[in-house]
Amino acid sequence: MTKEIKNICCIGAGYVGGPTMAVIAEKCPQYVVTVVDINAERISAWNDADLSKLPVYEPGLADIIAKQRGKNLFFSTDVDGAIEKAEMVFMSVNTPTKTYGEGKGMAADLKFIEKSARQIARVSTSDKIVIEKSTLPVRTAQAIKTILNAEKKEGVNFEILSNPEFLAEGTAIEDLRNADRMLIGGDIHTKSGKEAVDALVGVYSNWLPKERLLTTNVWSSELSKLTANAFLAQRVSSINAISALCEKTGANVEEVGRAIGADSRIGPKFLNASVGFGGSCFQKDILNLVYLCNYFGLPEVAEYWHQVIKLNDYQKKRFSHNIISTLFNTVSDKKISLLGWAFKKDTNDTRESAAIYIASDLIENQANVCVYDPKVSKEQILKDLAYLHELDNVKYAHLTEKTINDRVEIVSDPYLACSESHALAIMTEWDEFTTYDWNKIYNSVYKPAFVFDGRNIVDKEELENIGFDVFSVGR
Repeated sequence: MTKEIKNICCIGAGYVGGPTMAVIAEKCPQYVVTVVDINAERISAWNDADLSKLPVYEPGLADIIAKQRGKNLFFSTDVDGAIEKAEMVFMSVNTPTKTYGEGKGMAADLKFIEKSARQIARVSTSDKIVIEKSTLPVRTAQAIKTILNAEKKEGVNFEILSNPEFLAEGTAIEDLRNADRMLIGGDIHTKSGKEAVDALVGVYSNWLPKERLLTTNVWSSELSKLTANAFLAQRVSSINAISALCEKTGANVEEVGRAIGADSRIGPKFLNASVGFGGSCFQKDILNLVYLCNYFGLPEVAEYWHQVIKLNDYQKKRFSHNIISTLFNTVSDKKISLLGWAFKKDTNDTRESAAIYIASDLIENQANVCVYDPKVSKEQILKDLAYLHELDNVKYAHLTEKTINDRVEIVSDPYLACSESHALAIMTEWDEFTTYDWNKIYNSVYKPAFVFDGRNIVDKEELENIGFDVFSVGR
């Protein structure tokens, strides 16, 4: 295997590939890093002189792009050329939950991974280290290896590594620069496998201390990614389950979270109750884990993890029901303003955002929904709602193009979004929401003035003193 690395290629210019390669380019000026994608529009956005048009918003990312792009960081649609030139190829393509056939609604769809593997094999005339960066089911590496070896040219050898990302959107750049751990799985019992692992360790050791570079066999690495996300999501669903009980008993979920978080065995992280978790990873990875457990004949284990998803769905449904029941059991033709659409602050990612499902419930009840988000485009919001209908046109029969156009308004001014509303619902914990002139907002809305704080970020007492009726999660 080639041990000297000069050129790195990443297939996939999305939320993982873009930031990861940017930080590698920043920390390793000796490498030429090329990010490739067949989506010409996305690559054009990465190359745009206006850094506000980057397809991924992450604090600190634009600064790196400004410094490294054109020096040792490049974005291109020439996938074949970048693969051929590279000694190390990262696979960072989309692996969504299947929406068809065997495993529909649970299993990961690996069609893009397979296409990438076949392309690598077809193009390569020299040895490559191929790295799984996408979140994948256990033993996917074996499938990739089988494809590469079946399609490869004579004399070309491949080593497959698993290097899952553990990034939190909104803090991805800092997570990469100062990672808790960098997990690298490979065939550590063979000479070429060990050399490949060492080569990737060599990349990350340019800025991370050796003790944070964990090496395992490839199967442990693949399963660790799914397990990490499942454990984090489990904590969110656990505190959300308690939030429902708090609302019934008069307890305060924030006080409960603080009390249990003070126990060193539990710790304080991921104990903030909310309208529910979103993002591209938690739900997808748990459903993948559920599918794998059922596939390997472990139904009890599968059901245990599936309950985490069911509780998250319940929390979202509970939130929208609370809005409807509080507004005198009808929201028909009432304006409900959603503040925030991204699944969390400091990102423009909307995948599985709770706001999408809350909006859907409200529209089904004939509400007029007005949306404001500081980073998410109008096009993306409309696309998210249309996607639900595409995914299940029975369950989401109400989300027709006509209904969305008639019932959804998207504005770029938060005060305009709130004006003449029957209720305000905070969906994303954007810091700016706490800085608004709430007196001004109060004077512009219908009375009684309702605020449903899905993230527990506003000062409940302060808003109630102004005149709002504030409903927080778990309080």
